[in-house]
Amino acid sequence: MLPYEVGLQLGADWDRQTTTVRLTGNLANEPARVLTLMGTVGALPPARLVFAWTRAPSVPVILGQVNFFMEFDVCFYRSRSLFEVKSKSATQG
Repeated sequence: MLPYEVGLQLGADWDRQTTTVRLTGNLANEPARVLTLMGTVGALPPARLVFAWTRAPSVPVILGQVNFFMEFDVCFYRSRSLFEVKSKSATQG
């Protein structure tokens, strides 16, 4: 999920994104478009990230809804209140 203002700050043009996506829950009536960006997480290599870019006000950036967990391995350590992100290429032999 990507808020409208963040997409604009990254240089995206709403009218040029022609593929729509249906949101669910409390955002079901909000318009959304598919937005593909190259992104980096820390010092890891850049990866293609796909977002549901919405005009809904006040939505958070949410990683993982479309492909974040396909591009990165994420380990959650609940007892220590932390998580670790690794590139999928770093974990493939």
